[in-house]
Amino acid sequence: MEKNNPLSEMMQESMAKVREMADTNTIVGQPIQTPDGVTLIPISRVSFGFGGGGAAFGSKKKEAEDPANLGAGIGAGVRMDPVAFLIVKDGITRVMPVAVPAMNTVDRVVEMVPEVMDRVTNFINDRQKKKEEAAGEAAEF
Repeated sequence: MEKNNPLSEMMQESMAKVREMADTNTIVGQPIQTPDGVTLIPISRVSFGFGGGGAAFGSKKKEAEDPANLGAGIGAGVRMDPVAFLIVKDGITRVMPVAVPAMNTVDRVVEMVPEVMDRVTNFINDRQKKKEEAAGEAAEF
């Protein structure tokens, strides 16, 4: 069984606080309903950092185990950056980025993929409808 000392107690308490902040509601926020039926869901990027250390002082074993002879420090940091909003309206979901616009071509292409996919899907559906309508008209003659 592990013996608790002030350093391990500080580390356990700090990790418990960091664990509380790492809740999924921190990354994907609570949905926000607007009066016109639009649902907004905030998305954030969360980064955590944690570090600690310590040393026991004393020339004898009993002196080193005394909490008064312990030097320790712990630090933790959290960074939250808003990234985007998911916008849900009439069963259609869109992503509205909040971050700084893409800096290079690859980033721009990646950001455009959902919109291009929607346009391609709509184009294919429209062509399919036209083919079905044309086949229906041909069958009538």
